[in-house]
Amino acid sequence: MSQAVEVLVVGGGQAGLAMSEHLADCGVPHLVLERHRIAERWRSERWDSLVANGPAWHDRFPGLEFFGVDPDAFASKEQIADYFVAYAEKIGAPIRCGVDVTSVRKNVGRPGFRVETSDGTIDARFVVAATGPFQVPVIPPIVPDGAVPLQIHSSAYRNPTQLPDGAVLVVGAGASGVQIAEELRQSGRCVYLSVGPHDRPPRSYRGRDFCWWLGVLGKWDAEAPPQGAEHVTIAVSGARGGHTVDFRDLAARGIHLVGLTASFDSGTVRFSPDLGENIANGDANYLSLLDEADAYVARNGLDLPEEPEARLLGPDPECVTNPLLELDLADSGVTSIIWATGFVADYSWLHVDAFDENGKPKHRRGVSSEPGVYFLGLPWLSRRGSSFIWGVWHDAKYVADHLKTQRDYLAYETSDVK
Repeated sequence: MSQAVEVLVVGGGQAGLAMSEHLADCGVPHLVLERHRIAERWRSERWDSLVANGPAWHDRFPGLEFFGVDPDAFASKEQIADYFVAYAEKIGAPIRCGVDVTSVRKNVGRPGFRVETSDGTIDARFVVAATGPFQVPVIPPIVPDGAVPLQIHSSAYRNPTQLPDGAVLVVGAGASGVQIAEELRQSGRCVYLSVGPHDRPPRSYRGRDFCWWLGVLGKWDAEAPPQGAEHVTIAVSGARGGHTVDFRDLAARGIHLVGLTASFDSGTVRFSPDLGENIANGDANYLSLLDEADAYVARNGLDLPEEPEARLLGPDPECVTNPLLELDLADSGVTSIIWATGFVADYSWLHVDAFDENGKPKHRRGVSSEPGVYFLGLPWLSRRGSSFIWGVWHDAKYVADHLKTQRDYLAYETSDVK
């Protein structure tokens, strides 16, 4: 197959569908290619019990509500995937599934790009990389293969029954690590949870979800992260109807908290002596948001119920005051390690001048340094909310408007002048 398209959108998840909607609104012809199914990662690269970390009223596109999900509830991963399928149908997205983009190169001597796919060649005037940030699982090279019977990334975890009998070390205490550790503990497993630096917002406060608080306080619209905090882990959970992550509570329920996983030698994992500091900094982040929320309520005269009990943190558990710094995997019965350590993007298929010396996209609000190439769905693309469902929708509008403007200029430049 060989064809020409005006705009090629690579990726059929939340970013690609948002882009398709705005391109259609601008009257720009386009094609969306997805290597698997629409929103495939929600179906096949998440654990069985996963739910959204934001309530249904918030984690959606403006044009469609979740069907059969209470606005204040947290949609399951299957409901989220089904939502995007329904959205693609609603907007009539020109999406072709089962097609893998293997190479994009700039045309020589003429505008546009030559795109090689598993289904032939496409000539595209513009290319939008909407594959998002969660592409290649990251497992730090700390514990060698064979040290325990099973090491997997959180994207490969499904449920406790897939793991061999024995204790589990979960590395990473963001949303994924905490929820997986809780599920494993509830199943009767002995669980060690490695806790690094993190933000710890309240799930709700004074009757409003933290997503609402971040909105009214302007934090979703922050244009740049604090220095050194570009990839800060956020410990928050929509599981069990949504609850504030409290590491003291996790310890009380039998989860062994340890510090940042630092090294491995002769069957022993060593942890940094930073557990207390990480917990304290997470508490400070939590209390700071409560302070800002209280100030907002007072400033605006809102009738929201006070919640003084939210500030009662309780004493640090023994595992924090006397932290475990070494764990002999065999002696402790650890047979599995789950690495909830995030992802990196993969743009090995995109052979254009749009990356810095570290391989990261060079762009401004998604408009890359290579004319005609755009990025969408990346963390902090334009604001804190850029990689979230609602945030990518707004970013896509900006990118579509920019693309249409450039398209209009090019149409004028290539017209006949008499």
